[in-house]
Amino acid sequence: MSVLLQVQGLTKSFGGNRAVDDVGFELKAGELLALIGPNGAGKSTTFNMVNGQLRADAGSIRLEGQELTGLAPRRIWRLGVGRTFQIAETFGSMTVIQNVQLALLSADRKVFSFWRSAADHRRDDALALLAQVGMVPQADRPCSVLAYGDIKRVELAIALANQPKLLLMDEPTAGMAPKERNELMALTKQLVKDRGLGVLFTEHSMDVVFAYADRLIVLARGKLIAEGPPLLIRDHPKVQEVYFGTGKTFEKKAVAEEIVR
Repeated sequence: MSVLLQVQGLTKSFGGNRAVDDVGFELKAGELLALIGPNGAGKSTTFNMVNGQLRADAGSIRLEGQELTGLAPRRIWRLGVGRTFQIAETFGSMTVIQNVQLALLSADRKVFSFWRSAADHRRDDALALLAQVGMVPQADRPCSVLAYGDIKRVELAIALANQPKLLLMDEPTAGMAPKERNELMALTKQLVKDRGLGVLFTEHSMDVVFAYADRLIVLARGKLIAEGPPLLIRDHPKVQEVYFGTGKTFEKKAVAEEIVR
């Protein structure tokens, strides 16, 4: 697999606090990479710098060799980076398909016209995106009546509207029941396989991380302390230390089981 995203020397400070300190990693096409760490580790700051919502103090972020550092989020989106958010947001008064059509309008750099209904814009393409996330039967329902798990599916269809090479998912399963979490991540895994996407996601649910990520990168106090496949990270002594401390009450087996849960 070819390298899709390359991050080098990423650094960000807020006042005297260095939230991200010389972080670097790579993400390949067709790979799910989980970014994890305890609270205050620098996950959100790193994530938002990749997306352009925060400007890095130093470092480089390249998508297929093209520098993203310093670009606005809308420009990064148009270069092929999709994103979902921890708290899913859709236009509740609009139908499912209309929400996706709005994203397609933006991808096409078009605006509403008094002479042509936005409801006519690429309806077949919007339905195709909804088919990929299993939402065609609810295409004409307003988003305000959907279950939260279905809202997350609509958000995923919206994120795919610009045919992204890279998909950023911020806490994709937050607020979801276990069954919904597994369904969404299994769907994401299938999309990665079908489209050859690269996915970078943050997640607090360790069951989701260890079940679906191909690789993990772990941050603690702004520094990258470990990276590798799930089994390696599960047994990594530094990872166990930052999550659970160094007390002797934690046996290795018990710690490993706790991380998997």
